[in-house]
Formats: sequence, C-alpha cells, structure tokens
Amino acid sequence: MDVLDEYTGHTEPGGAAIRRDLGALTITKVSVGPMDNNAFLLVCAATHEALLIDAAAEPERLADLVGSGQDRPELKHLVTTHQHWDHWQALGAVAGMFQPRLISHPLDAPALPIPMDVVVDQGDTVSFGEIELDVVHLRGHTPGSIALVYRGEGGTHVFTGDSLFPGGPGKTDSPADFSSLIDDLETRVFGELPDETWVYPGHGDDTTIGTERPSLPEWRARGW
Repeated sequence: MDVLDEYTGHTEPGGAAIRRDLGALTITKVSVGPMDNNAFLLVCAATHEALLIDAAAEPERLADLVGSGQDRPELKHLVTTHQHWDHWQALGAVAGMFQPRLISHPLDAPALPIPMDVVVDQGDTVSFGEIELDVVHLRGHTPGSIALVYRGEGGTHVFTGDSLFPGGPGKTDSPADFSSLIDDLETRVFGELPDETWVYPGHGDDTTIGTERPSLPEWRARGW
C-alpha cells in the first residue's frame, strides 16, 4: 500500500493511505470498503506499539497498512467505535492475524461479531505505548458509540466514529436519539475541545471543531 506523508484529511476508496507525524504519535488514515469507511492506525513513536480504530473492511489492506518485516509496528489494540456492521467487517480477520486487545463500549459490544477483551465508558482512557486516548461516550447514533481524544504533542485530535462529520451529527433513528447525540456533542465534544482540534470521522474527509462549531444551532434547529 502506498502511504503519502502529505496529510490532507482526504483519502480515496482503494487509494493511498495518508500519514501525519505528531512527534510522539503518527496517525495513518485509509479508506476501506464500498462505504468509504475510514480506518486509522495510531503508532507510538517511542515504543512502536500500535492501535487500530475500526477494522471496517478489507482485512488484507489493513494488514498491509500495518506492514511487514522487522520494522513494522506491533498492533496490540483494536478499538471499534460502534456496532454498525460497516465498521467491523474485518474485525474477526484482523483479530486473528494480530491478536490485539479488542475494545468497545459495553452497550455495543454484544452486537459485535466476536467478544471484546475490554469495555470502556465515558471518562476512561485507552493506553498504548506512551500514548493515552480519552474515551468519550456519545449516545445517539448507537447506544454505545464512542469517540477517542488525543491530547499531546501536536495538539488535540478526536476520532468521532459516525457521531460527528463535516456538516453535522451522524444519523439517528428518532428525535430522542438526535437530542441525545446533539446534547452529548455540545457538552462532551464542543464544550471540552478547542477550535483547533482536528476531527477524524468514520467516513469521508476530516474537519476541525472550529469549522463546525458555528453550525451547532442550525443542526439543533433542523433536527438532524
């Protein structure tokens, strides 16, 4: 797999991955599957330990993303952001190849195809190497959707699954679910993270908190 070191936030299905170097952490994004799902490989620079967010599809490409040979990172953790099928089609295969610790929220874990090793909730942390990610529970897209926040060298970065995209929240199935999601986004994401925070969604292009913040009243008024 080609990996480009010019990080733009945009990837093409079946195309090259893109990597950004934050010093202590590298983030590599790739689009997999027919629904343009994003998968993210995070590697601790100090220990070469890695974490994968959403083994969504195409396990062979995800294995290629991790790499081969003695210098490849050690994939020891795999987080599934939520229970929807398009985010875990490669979960079993990747788990079989690398034997990582499998992580999700307890409310979505029963819907996943294989058992989780660890369940995490609001306020927990996921650690790999010298890197810590804060867990944010965002209720609405699914009961157990989570985001992961990195605060460190290179600024603040949040991986939002399908709970936040450029242009609005993720899809919800009822007014109650929408209210829950927009409330959590306002308090737990926009209320906690600075405008320069980079947002990595579960599909499509990246954005920033500052880009999306002015639209919050419009999203709440339109109801989706």
